[in-house]
This record gives sequence, structure tokens and C-alpha cells, in this order.
Amino acid sequence: MQLSHARSSLSASFDEPNLVSDVGLVPVMVLAREAGLGDLAQKQLSVPTDKGANAGLKVASLIAGMVAGADSIDDMALLRHGGMGKVFGSCYAPSTLGSFLRSFTFGHVRQLDAVASRFLVNLADRTPLLGSNTNEYTLVDVDDTIIEVHGYQKQGSSYGYSGVRGLNALLATVSTKDAAPVILAQRLRKGSTGSPRGAARLVADALATLKRVRGNNPGPVLLRADSAFYGYATVNAAAKAGAAVSITARMDKAIKRAIAGIEAKAWKPIQYTDAVFDEAADRWISSAEVAETPFTAFSSRKQAEQVTGRLIVRRIPDLNPHARAGQPTMFDTYRFHAFFTTGNLDTVTADKTHRGHAIIEQVNADLKQSALAHLPSGVFTANAAWLVLAVMAFNLTRAAATAAGNGLAKARTGTIRRKLISVPARIASRARKLILHLPNNWPWETAWTQLFNQALRQSLKI
Repeated sequence: MQLSHARSSLSASFDEPNLVSDVGLVPVMVLAREAGLGDLAQKQLSVPTDKGANAGLKVASLIAGMVAGADSIDDMALLRHGGMGKVFGSCYAPSTLGSFLRSFTFGHVRQLDAVASRFLVNLADRTPLLGSNTNEYTLVDVDDTIIEVHGYQKQGSSYGYSGVRGLNALLATVSTKDAAPVILAQRLRKGSTGSPRGAARLVADALATLKRVRGNNPGPVLLRADSAFYGYATVNAAAKAGAAVSITARMDKAIKRAIAGIEAKAWKPIQYTDAVFDEAADRWISSAEVAETPFTAFSSRKQAEQVTGRLIVRRIPDLNPHARAGQPTMFDTYRFHAFFTTGNLDTVTADKTHRGHAIIEQVNADLKQSALAHLPSGVFTANAAWLVLAVMAFNLTRAAATAAGNGLAKARTGTIRRKLISVPARIASRARKLILHLPNNWPWETAWTQLFNQALRQSLKI
């Protein structure tokens, strides 16, 4: 590609009042309105009137900015350019939105959590976010991540387990075999907070939201987590909600004894990074193997709090780093990875399913490349509210991609934004109707049109 004109024949000026840079916000925010975003926020939030007047409109503005790529308060200015005022009403200034967020207390953040939960339920009613197959496990993943901050003016920031100064975000996502993850629940915590703190409450909230999303036929649910969440409180919260668990177990004495008791013939090869499938033998040839043994977790607690299940163990040869120098090992040694499960999947399938827990890391990365690239305020509760809004923007973007189809349902937020949201358009009017003129030959015209038609079919005529 090269310029078709000489540099001297080009000029630029910011003087067109009828252009918008993110016309994909039109069907997305119609979808948000139909899912009750503004009404829910207006009803649930009790922010003081001097800062919180029109709370529903301000929440919608913040989420619209995040969907369009804003990752700071100043970035909300992208809602106030060109012809945006002709398409949208109440496009607030960044300073107004910043004052609104700083007025939040912890109670207001919990009210916003309730809005996020109800909003997700409404989105799932209008788009096939989780698909319709309830015969297989619906997978709920829990994990925390450190959101890095700079400077010492951020309330609650400190050095946590990662060695990075930041705040700790705890998330619960839900996904299925056919559907990409959306976020069920979220909490912002101090940077020095231990991973499992508050996890039981988050799990209970997430599974309650999932029941409302799934309705009368939720199907089986499997909670996956890493070893930081291997504790009675988290497992009990899942059991009370009717979910099975698949949680990495810490290598304590009880786990080591259980692994040592597994018979040699119990180990089965699995499809791993270096596996080769032998068609003649109809099996995988692999250095990694799995086996299982019955196990009772938390045996040091009273009888009523002990949980029976299975310990599934994956072992991988622990190679001698000097083997290539002519020093082979005298006997085989292994690295072991064990997880405790109360599910009913067979050994190999359970191991493969548990490894899929890494999908939540993709969600963490996605958020950090979008609205959570920064935590914009020095006030902790403002940042906690920002996290909830970022989650709602993530779920709304995912719902829009699901409605658009054409292979975008599992795309990352940046891809969805590039193909559906950040589309320029020129505004024209005829007979008191607005007409949006988008670029011809837009590669994703079919997906955009499908989203537009579905969102506006019953609610808006343009």
C-alpha cells in the first residue's frame, strides 16, 4: 500500500460535524437499553443526588465508552465528537463521570454488582450467550489477578503475591463447550489480599446468577479453580449451590500419601504436548499419564465438613537436565499435578477439562487490554465501581458479538471492537430520520448488519 497523492497535495482539518468514529455503538447500546441497563442502574443505585443525578444515563455512558475502547476517565471524551450528539443523548463530560464514580461508597459498589448480575441475565435472555446445551457441564472458573498501578496515591494498592504494586481483582467466569466465557461476578480487593479471601461469597453470588441465567434447567455445573482456592469454604459454597468442583490440590502430606498409594498399572497415557496417536493400538503414546484414587478432602475437620471425592493426578517425567551430557537418570522420576474433584467425568476427560481452567487467564488478559488497562482513580471505591462497569462492558461486547454471528462469538474484545464497534459513519437525515452511511466494502458488513437488524428490529426505526 502507498499514498495515491503526493504529500504536498494532502491536507487535514477537524471540521466535519456529521461524522462518528464508533457507529457500532448504535446497535450495541440499543441492545444494552433493551436489556434494561439504564433502568436497572437508575433503580438500584442510591448515589447522592448532587453527584448521582441520572445515574442510569451516567452508567450507560461509562459502559459505552469502555465498549468503544476507553480505559481512563479522560478517554470518555470520545463520546463527545462529531455527530455523536445527533445519535445519542446525554453524552456526559469526562469530569462529570469522574465525579460520579468518586461519589461511590462500598454500598453503592454492591448495588452496582446487583445491576451487573441482572444485566447479564437480561442479555442472556436476548442473545445465546451460553448456548442451549445443558447436558454437558457448564464451567465456572474462579481466579484473581493483580492490576498494576503506579504511584502511592491509589487507596488499597500494595505489593501482593506477584511482587507487582497493584490492586487485586477476583473474577468468576462461566463458559460452555460451545460458548466463550462471560463474567458472572467480580470483586476488587487490596493488593496484598490473599487469593481465597472472600472467594466463598463470590462463588455463591456467581452460582446464584448462573441459576437465574439458565432458568429452570441449569444442567450440571463444574467449578474450576487453582490451588489457592483449595479450601473448605470454597468447596462448601459450591456444594450448597449444587455444583461439583475441580480444584488443584496443594501438595501436602495427605496428597503425597494418596499419590504414593496409586498402583503402577492405574496410570493411563493422555494427549499432551508431545503426544502421538497410535492408530494401530488406538491409544495415545505420551510421556504424560493420569490416574485417580478415592480421596476425602479436609480430613482434619469434623466429620460433617469432610468432603469425599476423587484425587486425579497427572504425572510428567522429571528429566535430568544433564542427561544430554551423558548422565542419564538411574530410575524414573516424575512431577505430579493433582486436583480434587466431585464431578463424574472419567479420569482422562476430567484431567483435560480441568486443564481448560486456563481460559479465565484469557479473560484477565482481555480486560487488561481494554478497560482495565488502568484503574483511573485514587479512590478505592471508584476503582471498584470501574471494575464492575468494565465487566458489564465485557459482557455486553460478548453479547453483541454473539448476536452478530459470522464467527465473532468467540473473538476477543479487541477483535470485536475493530470489526463491529470502531466503524466510521457519516450522518445524514431525510424525512426526520437519521441515516448512517458506513464505508462501502467493509469486510464485516454482514456481521454488522445482522447485529444492527437484531438490535433495532423491535425497538428503533432508522
